[in-house]
Amino acid sequence: MTLSVHSQVQADGAHEAHGSSGLGGLSGEFTDRVDLAAERLGGAVIHANDEFFAEKDNLLKPSPPVFIEGKYTDRGKWMDGWETRRRRTSGHDFCIVRLGLPGVVHGVDVDTRFFKGNYPEACSLEGCAASGHANIEELLGTGTNWVEILPRSPLLGDRSNLFAMGGQAQRFTHLRLNIFPDGGVARLRIWGEVVPELRWLRAGEADLAAVENGGRVITCNDMFFGARHNLIQPGRGINMGDGWETRRSRRPGPDWVVLRLAAHGTIHRIEVETTHFKGNAPESCSLGVCDGGDPFGPELLTSGTPYTEILPRTRLLPHTRHVFEAEVRPGVPATHARFCIFPDGGVSRLRLFGEVSEKGREEVGIGRLNRLGATEAEAALRACCGATRWTRKVAAARPFRDLEDLLSRAGAEYRHLSREDCLEAFAAHPRIGERQPAGEAVASHWATQEQAGATAAAAEIKEALARLNVEYEDRFGYIYIVCATGRSGEEMLALLKQRLGHSPEVELPVAAEEQRRIMDLRLTKLVRV
Repeated sequence: MTLSVHSQVQADGAHEAHGSSGLGGLSGEFTDRVDLAAERLGGAVIHANDEFFAEKDNLLKPSPPVFIEGKYTDRGKWMDGWETRRRRTSGHDFCIVRLGLPGVVHGVDVDTRFFKGNYPEACSLEGCAASGHANIEELLGTGTNWVEILPRSPLLGDRSNLFAMGGQAQRFTHLRLNIFPDGGVARLRIWGEVVPELRWLRAGEADLAAVENGGRVITCNDMFFGARHNLIQPGRGINMGDGWETRRSRRPGPDWVVLRLAAHGTIHRIEVETTHFKGNAPESCSLGVCDGGDPFGPELLTSGTPYTEILPRTRLLPHTRHVFEAEVRPGVPATHARFCIFPDGGVSRLRLFGEVSEKGREEVGIGRLNRLGATEAEAALRACCGATRWTRKVAAARPFRDLEDLLSRAGAEYRHLSREDCLEAFAAHPRIGERQPAGEAVASHWATQEQAGATAAAAEIKEALARLNVEYEDRFGYIYIVCATGRSGEEMLALLKQRLGHSPEVELPVAAEEQRRIMDLRLTKLVRV
């Protein structure tokens, strides 16, 4: 892991505040990423071992910290941050942050502003990927694998302490901030790349610009009064400061932003909100798209890139939610979009509704697999092939370029499996016509889909399959495994009868090839969602 640190005073005006410009003095290329821990995205400090002087919830406040001279509580000086008592024992204090959106951390700001004689001397950060809705007991238990992403690093008081991280691309859902040994931190910002759950891809229509789906506003020509990232935040804008607003340009325009879509797809409906912008709404807008190829590759596609216009210049009204559908040219493949406003002004929200292409689903699926931690990746791969050695080897072979690369590497590792490895893979499957053991939700769902032919078979077919399954196991020592996708119960029964005539030496390679076919189909399902 490589690490760089920069400490400086941050301007009191946040870059999202109306009337400030740019990033308020912050430097570092990661600061224009999404704040994964932002309260508006669902981020929360869910645990702190101590918060005697100031509450942990202050850490993620969207506003800059403030200092109020002479303000005290019954516990001491009021401070706008998280502050622990003075330690008189060994150890250190810590808190746990649930990210609003899971993702890869690119950099953090451990802001100690107004903490001058009471800031920690150092900090460190750890991350974990918890499934479901993990509670504190689970997160603090031995079953949670915490990965260090920032080693113990010195802090300066009354400063914005910026740490840029490299060398890791792992997806996290929670972070643990450790402070040494105690003290106060005003704000914590965690910038990174969103790696969302994949459920949204299955929904048919999706907002391809939304930050929660993985969309990102990657650049703009101006954001003097309001940050470009506000355009794709969830919900409605809360006021005029909660939008993208450019300065008075005194020229014909346009002002513009470029978005990287959450996935390759096509757009058929565009929503432009000028809510709260009454005397400063743009006169009109347009939107063009381009197919830039790999969405995880080079991103700055601006004036030199040819864009296909799918929404021609169209008039806008102040303080209005505009829905454009008939006006939109549908079916144009896109990875990026350029949104233009004429001549300048403010827009609260931009929604780009459309469908994700098969290519887009594959790219997002591969990207997510590449960003899972080792434990998560092995668990996902185990649903495709239950051989432990195979799951570890394939997880270690990441990153994969695409599905073809994944299938090639997975096949190569499968060919090196021993007899014992193959038997372990066979044992992970239910018998034909039976349910997967409890606790194997994904594999069970896939097995049910694959065995639809057996489920729909007549009662006598099911009875024959059950009887001959037992005979097969007695003869060969493992279950009858067959790639059931697209096969009827009658076909599977005929194959079972045929294979019962094989010698053990002939049958094992046949069974292994059936397992390989299942593996390839499930890897495709895993990636293409």
